[in-house]
Amino acid sequence: MPSLFVTDTQGREKEVHGERGLSVMEIIRDNGFSDLLALCGGCCSCATCHVYVDETFLERLPPMSDDERDLLDFSETKTANSRLSCQIPFADELAGLRVTIAPES
Repeated sequence: MPSLFVTDTQGREKEVHGERGLSVMEIIRDNGFSDLLALCGGCCSCATCHVYVDETFLERLPPMSDDERDLLDFSETKTANSRLSCQIPFADELAGLRVTIAPES
């Protein structure tokens, strides 16, 4: 299984393995990261799965939907690398992806 590197809100990085077809949010949640709330369960309706994506991977991600953009616009911690992890399907081309869980806003 491809690797995903996740940095939590305390700055600790952990390598986890993700199954293709799951969202990055599901992989993070299933690996015990309690600081990623994911309250809506992946429905793109809450922005509590906000992550910062390493810039070397941004062009490999699917385009951001209007709903995702609208939700992130309300975040006080939004950056140019912000994405909702529920909207990133994990695939082979994302092996080695690095994300940092955004602090709650």
